Amino acid sequence: MSDITLLDGGMGQEHFSRVVDAPTGFWATKVMYDHPGLVEQVHKDYFDAGATVATANTYALHADRLVNSDFEDRRGLLIQAALDEAHSAQAAHGTGRVAGSIGPLVWSYRSDGQPDYADAKPIFADMAQHLAPRVDILIIETIASLEQARAALDGARETDAPVWLGVTVDDEDGTKLRSGEPVADLMTLEPDAILANCSAPEAIPAALRVFATGNRPFGAYANAFVEITKEFLSPGSTTSELSKRDLTPQAYGEHVQSWVDMGATIVGGCCETGPSHIREIAQRLTAAGHVIV
Repeated sequence: MSDITLLDGGMGQEHFSRVVDAPTGFWATKVMYDHPGLVEQVHKDYFDAGATVATANTYALHADRLVNSDFEDRRGLLIQAALDEAHSAQAAHGTGRVAGSIGPLVWSYRSDGQPDYADAKPIFADMAQHLAPRVDILIIETIASLEQARAALDGARETDAPVWLGVTVDDEDGTKLRSGEPVADLMTLEPDAILANCSAPEAIPAALRVFATGNRPFGAYANAFVEITKEFLSPGSTTSELSKRDLTPQAYGEHVQSWVDMGATIVGGCCETGPSHIREIAQRLTAAGHVIV
């Protein structure tokens, strides 16, 4: 049996499910102003469900994402607020680690319109430097192309924190990134762990088979969307263009259990998974004799 790191589940979508606010391009950020303490409560619920990592609500806090927004001059305060809420939940729980989330530049799931390597690397480095002093791990999430993976990883490597690289794969062919490039091309990179995230759970095994050819810990955390629609991939869209599928905790737990059987040692949930999904995973892993660390 294996030692398994159990990540938490979706953050932004989970926040939104608990309030009645209308979705906007900044609602996952705005929630820390409008509903102080809500993020901490979500972290606590995931810890109580069995997660051993609290992923801070910093995914969307790149400087480029906040340009010309009401939050542009409050970025530092937002980052610290997100870290404060994660650490408060960890302290209340008594154990666990805090991860700093580093999302993609410009928008999620798309590889076009992204800055090139030379422009992207310092943006990623800036975010990593804000997070590294207060986190145990940096998790780069939802990267859709090889160039952005290189830029994000090299930027984060300017700190001393462990760096996990999470990529989003084609929902119909998990051997490909959403850019269409082979997942196998990532195997020349050197993160401390490599993950597939925010993709359909059915696409994950193909990516894991590629990851298993390397010598680093690997894993996955999938979303529970029906699909990433073309409407959502348009600039200025919100999650109102996405639909939640009927992915029960039991069904998702079966997916995750199969990934662990393939050798995954880092698992959890992404958008539209919640504490009940994490609790189901924890129960299954423990029943199978794995140790959650």
